[in-house]
Amino acid sequence: MGSSLLVRALAPPRSDGVLSALERRHAHLTRYGSGKAALRDGLAAIADGSGSVLLPAYLPDGVAEPLYELGLEPRYYRVRPDLGPDLADLERRLDDGTVAAVSVDYFGFPQPRLAGFASLLADRDCYHVDDNAHAPLSVADGTLLGTRGDLGITSLRKLLAVPDGAVLYCSGDAVRERFEPSAIAGVRERFDGSDWLFLAKAVATGALESNARLRRSAETLLASRRDGSAPPSASARYEAGKRPMSKLSVRLLEAADPDAIRAERRTRYREWLRFLSAREGLQLLRPELSAGICPQAVPVRTSAPERLLDDLEAAGVAGAHTWPRLAGPVRADPAYATARRLAEEVVVVPIRRRPDAAGLEAR
Repeated sequence: MGSSLLVRALAPPRSDGVLSALERRHAHLTRYGSGKAALRDGLAAIADGSGSVLLPAYLPDGVAEPLYELGLEPRYYRVRPDLGPDLADLERRLDDGTVAAVSVDYFGFPQPRLAGFASLLADRDCYHVDDNAHAPLSVADGTLLGTRGDLGITSLRKLLAVPDGAVLYCSGDAVRERFEPSAIAGVRERFDGSDWLFLAKAVATGALESNARLRRSAETLLASRRDGSAPPSASARYEAGKRPMSKLSVRLLEAADPDAIRAERRTRYREWLRFLSAREGLQLLRPELSAGICPQAVPVRTSAPERLLDDLEAAGVAGAHTWPRLAGPVRADPAYATARRLAEEVVVVPIRRRPDAAGLEAR
């Protein structure tokens, strides 16, 4: 990966790169360093510092950070086992203080029951936020995911190995009229130290690509903190991402072919589906791959997640993990039992490489 990344960084931009492809599909987008920074500016356009935003209970805790900054209250609605909203619970939680509600296109697939979700919000005069952080290139029924609400976000780091990058879509007329990008919007003017450090790490890791054991060791070292301290908190990660998109990210994204990326990810996804479907005790959460979808990973549900993770690691599959770390109010409330079980049992299997069937079957 490292050497190809360096080639893309030095290559001239394409006229049909990733960012250009998104801009052709949606005229009203703004670039950011992170998805949460994009969400912050989008919500600032529709909120006046009071009220609440409804989030699905099955969501990482860090998504609420922009709400706290803006003086908005995060509240959570229940989800169903298929990762779609519990519409009856959503309706109960909508009130006069609700500014917006967020839908999520988990793992790059359209959220189930979106029409009913949007209808409820329209009836209550609430804004709809389409969170498509997982798969910027996914298209469903001719519409780019992330653009099906009044505003939406997508994260470019979920697509390619880039330092940072996200997009805010302003789809609704009212949002476009009120939206004013803050100082954290746009693209940084020049390459900086973090860009060069990112490249150096990627090249160093890529140099070990032929040796799986050494590569995994390098990846572990790069991911660890040298001072032995705890990982940064959700608020610290949010603050670190509040800046414009890296110039290196733009260069890498514009040197990449979106059609080739989508085709490769779809091929890898099908390969993993065939392999995982043969294993006992796994439920494939997204067993179908509709036209236009560019999946982020393969989500599977199992009552024995640690066993699956151990098997994947032993076979050289790096990066599989349970997902996500839920917000405190969700972890503490039995009413969100489905989201809590999903967070314990859903394993996200990366599709960067083909499944090593022999290695996994041997265990």
